[in-house]
Amino acid sequence: MPEFDLIQRYFTRPAPGVELGVGDDAALLRIAPELELAVSTDMLVQGTHFFPGADPRLLGHKALAVNLSDMAAMGAKPRWALLALSLPAEDSAWLQAFSEGFFALAVAHGVALIGGDTTRGPLNLCVTILGEAPKGAALRRSGARPGDDIWVSGTLGEAALALAHLRGQIVLPASELEVCARRLHQPQPRVALGLALRGLAGGAIDISDGLLADLGHILEQSGAGARLEVGALPVPPLLRAGLAATAPERELARHCALAGGDDYELCFTAAPAQRTEIAALAARLSCPLQRIGSITAGGGCELRDTDGAILQMKETGYDHFA
Repeated sequence: MPEFDLIQRYFTRPAPGVELGVGDDAALLRIAPELELAVSTDMLVQGTHFFPGADPRLLGHKALAVNLSDMAAMGAKPRWALLALSLPAEDSAWLQAFSEGFFALAVAHGVALIGGDTTRGPLNLCVTILGEAPKGAALRRSGARPGDDIWVSGTLGEAALALAHLRGQIVLPASELEVCARRLHQPQPRVALGLALRGLAGGAIDISDGLLADLGHILEQSGAGARLEVGALPVPPLLRAGLAATAPERELARHCALAGGDDYELCFTAAPAQRTEIAALAARLSCPLQRIGSITAGGGCELRDTDGAILQMKETGYDHFA
């Protein structure tokens, strides 16, 4: 199938509110003068981010979800996306399933696909997403202040548990594997939470590479340090038991909870005076929010284990070039 027929068949949909979308050399968008544009790009590469033979419908979902998570971390309303695909061959069934997964999530979040590119090559999925936030209201990594609480949404470590199972490091019971695999393959970006945190959170980031690594970006940008309590981490029962076990179970549990990545939850800071409002927000959105530590003056991150001892972690998260 010729390239432009492929684009027309699988990736051209109506884009309400877009001046000019798919089909020209560039899209044309109108941005209200009181808004700022938030832009982010994420790439998923076969063999690095997903296994060969991965379900294309789930890949379509995840390719967009990881970008929506960036918008959530910025407190930006996602509006438009561009999709670049490198494909080893034209496969109608694969393209149909991928586009269905992608557009199902796009429709759920009001995102229009407005352009992109296709080429032949190793399987590579790249999405650029654009969103809007009121001027001066976007969340940033640089807003944490000493004395702030550190919060995380949802649960941590389930996606890393699924990956450990797929790599043969552990064997998960069927019921737990189903839950963990869903977290790995179909992350649910916290867009509503990010929007609600505007004006409430100090620093914010999404957890893609691991809690310690991503919190470290907040600390670096804010010129601050942190104190974390391992016992306060919102983890599933299997990891909770592992954190209190002996090595090597404990080491794997620590890795999944603190450095495993692929959680796509939000980590944010807020003043202690905001605790009641944050609790109300969690109830209103049906989104668990857990306080796990505090921001300190200076630098570095002090990690206190479940027994109160200071824990040293060599690994803090995923690094493509480490």
